[in-house]
Amino acid sequence: MKNRGSRALVQSLIVSLLPAAAAWAGPVNVNTADVASIARELDGIGPAKAQAIVEYRQKNGAFRTPEDLLKVDGIGQKVLDQNRGNIRLDKAAAPAAAAAAPKKAAAKP
Repeated sequence: MKNRGSRALVQSLIVSLLPAAAAWAGPVNVNTADVASIARELDGIGPAKAQAIVEYRQKNGAFRTPEDLLKVDGIGQKVLDQNRGNIRLDKAAAPAAAAAAPKKAAAKP
């Protein structure tokens, strides 16, 4: 009887902690994040869906609204609603002009 009570207590504890595990997801910029970061930070998004997000972004450009994610195969309204608070849409930083321009050789004295 004692074992059964302990087991029930452990099960209750595990069940009570499940919502906290979902809260561990954090904000992620879907316009700059890599596959691993998207999969780790968004609920209901595994590696395959994260890869689809990155591929869509590379092909079509930055996401402008969270709803743009609905255009990605495998992303539905439920997943979008689950993650709305963690989706960031800052645009990718453009390369600095100095980095894009060819480097000049140093003048010899």
